[in-house]
Amino acid sequence: MGGTFFIESLGCAKNQVDSEAMIAALEEAGFTFVETPDAADVIVVNTCGFIEAAKKESIDVCLGFKNRFPEKRLIMAGCLSQRYAAELAAEMPEIDAFVGNRDPREVARLASGRPSRSSGPADPAAPCAFRHRLLSPAGSAYLKIAEGCDNRCSYCAIPIIRGPLACRDRADVVREARELLSRGIREIVLIAQDLGSYGLDRGRAELPELLSELDGLPGSFWLRLLYIHPDRFPMGLLPVLKRSTHVLPYFDIPFQHASARILAAMGRRGDADAYLDLIRSIRLSFPDAVIRTTFLTGFPGETEEDFQDLLDFQARAEPDWCGAFTYSREEGTPAYALAGRVTKTAAARRKAAIEEAQIPITARSLDRHVGRTCDVLLEEEVQGEGLWIGRAYMQAPEVDGLTVVAGKGLEPGAVVPVRITRRNGVDLEGLAQG
Repeated sequence: MGGTFFIESLGCAKNQVDSEAMIAALEEAGFTFVETPDAADVIVVNTCGFIEAAKKESIDVCLGFKNRFPEKRLIMAGCLSQRYAAELAAEMPEIDAFVGNRDPREVARLASGRPSRSSGPADPAAPCAFRHRLLSPAGSAYLKIAEGCDNRCSYCAIPIIRGPLACRDRADVVREARELLSRGIREIVLIAQDLGSYGLDRGRAELPELLSELDGLPGSFWLRLLYIHPDRFPMGLLPVLKRSTHVLPYFDIPFQHASARILAAMGRRGDADAYLDLIRSIRLSFPDAVIRTTFLTGFPGETEEDFQDLLDFQARAEPDWCGAFTYSREEGTPAYALAGRVTKTAAARRKAAIEEAQIPITARSLDRHVGRTCDVLLEEEVQGEGLWIGRAYMQAPEVDGLTVVAGKGLEPGAVVPVRITRRNGVDLEGLAQG
């Protein structure tokens, strides 16, 4: 059949990888990708259904497209469709088709007007079209090494949406990494719901071994790790990273809370002391380590005393980057039925307090880089300004600050040495060297 298509990708990095696979499947089926929705015959919205705000955004985006382009075929894909396909089909007749996140090839069937045949849990090793077109910034690519999660945090809908932990074979991950490097990628960002659980569905943690294999690949490139559950952090990772020439000392560890009572209610095994010990171990091994975390406010039963425990932990841990989120009550999760609901106003106030407390911590962290020379991966040029936007090792794509680089004769996707001259809020500024 063929035709043109546009895809809008919402939510996290894992959704972006799914969107890239959908694009590849559609192109393999004879469709042509276009950059704007008005040029498309088919519009695909890859939705997020993790929390209430993401659900609302997903629905609003879909309805917005249908209002603007009523004559075009509109497909709602991804996590929200996976979780609520029947309910959405009944309540949103204006959407032409719904497909979950289990198999990207289903989008090509639906775009052609054929019924979906997808069923069963996600299979990260299922054959899918080659990701020819990457949506990530120049020089960078996400590489998903596992699907689903077995941690079963009481507030989290991920196991409902994406199923139990299912890890890709190490050889398959290495093969894809090698292919990405052959295309000139300079930063491979490993992602999963929890990297620390990689291999546990086969009986043991395999992340250190996987990283050793990836580190042995030839070439000049970065390996960045995102999302390691603190209770699953494999301590064998630290000596591997010590020997590594490619893995960045960047640790994304979502601690979520510090009150022992709240952590237990969340289904987490750690406590503030254990988490502080982990941070100390990391920083002892890597003095320039960068630690990103997330904190969740407003979990059922959270008192002002519990919240003060979290603020105290933040002050002692001094995470380089920190995101704060308010609790979203998700049906089907164990926390849904918990008593002691915190008002949205109180949860938002606590979130704002976390964010305010983080400002000087991040400022101090960034200030230590002023006067140093750091490698920066350039993403895009600021037209007419003689400036480039890029990221150094302490800045993950899409979630952290950026580095603004002054220089000439540069190219997107290149890694260049930059002397950092100043901090500007959460961003750094510098001069390209050489």
